[in-house]
Amino acid sequence: MGTLTVTAKGQVTLRKDLLEHLGVSPGDKISIEKLPGGRVEVKAAQPSGSILEAFGCLKAKRKGRPLSIAQMNEVIARGWAGKR
Repeated sequence: MGTLTVTAKGQVTLRKDLLEHLGVSPGDKISIEKLPGGRVEVKAAQPSGSILEAFGCLKAKRKGRPLSIAQMNEVIARGWAGKR
């Protein structure tokens, strides 16, 4: 177990090995729980959203009729072949 230094702003920076142990990377959240005796528990925060929030995020902003399955397959095939 190592020690960390508190900055003048009251901040603590976790070392890279600790972040890797938690499985977090820049932009991720961590949760802190206060425990008795001046202890804290640090964990990677679990995402709180639901899959329902993702619906509509890929909605096309185009006019006209939606593509058929055959048209979608053609676009996909051209993409895999490196054609536009």
